[in-house]
Amino acid sequence: MTSRTPWFSETGVGEELLLLHPGGTDSTAMAPLSAQLPDYRRLLVDRPGHGRSPDVDGAWSFTQMAEAVAQVLETHATPAHIVGWSDGAIVGLHLALRRPELVRSLVFGGAAFHRSGWLDGVLEGEPSEFMREAYAAISPDGGQYWPVVVQKAQQLHHREPDLSTQDLLRLRLPVLIVVGDDDQVRWPHLIEMLEALPDGELAVIPRATHGAIVEKPALLARLIREFHQPEPENGLAPIRRHG
Repeated sequence: MTSRTPWFSETGVGEELLLLHPGGTDSTAMAPLSAQLPDYRRLLVDRPGHGRSPDVDGAWSFTQMAEAVAQVLETHATPAHIVGWSDGAIVGLHLALRRPELVRSLVFGGAAFHRSGWLDGVLEGEPSEFMREAYAAISPDGGQYWPVVVQKAQQLHHREPDLSTQDLLRLRLPVLIVVGDDDQVRWPHLIEMLEALPDGELAVIPRATHGAIVEKPALLARLIREFHQPEPENGLAPIRRHG
């Protein structure tokens, strides 16, 4: 297997919006959210080894995945807003750090910037059967390759992400952290991220889990639109954003 531009699709007109799917799935996981954002030009990407994109040689890394996504964005004239969920958010964060000229803003959803930020046990166990079936239905590598995908994902999550607050301090673009109130990330970890970001915001979706992209896509889309407003307001009595 060799590296190649991953499968992607484009829909609609407006500002560029790239949606990055969670691990163990493909870009169809972002379809409910995409449908709530028809006023954007939406790019959906299947990362290497996911969905309609064949796998690449060797172990996975979030840096490698970000480079693959960059190949898609390099074909477009303007930087894109990035919306990523779970592993997709981590890929988006690496993309923003490595290729900031391609990224206009980042929505970092349901994820941790360092592997220590996940709650105990959430990365353990085997993927659901429906994930295997969905993979087998469209993967160019075939259903028999699924155990390799699972193993690569498990090894990736054992090593990464391994970013630091010093890495976050380098970001010079707006970042919205989004999480369900019953999600898989430690609250102190999210606060640490918020306080490290030069231009960060935090939104907590009520009665939502790690599956908020399919549980409450309309509310999430509203948050995204407000985040993208060109002149955001800081409220009546700002403290963190004072001055």
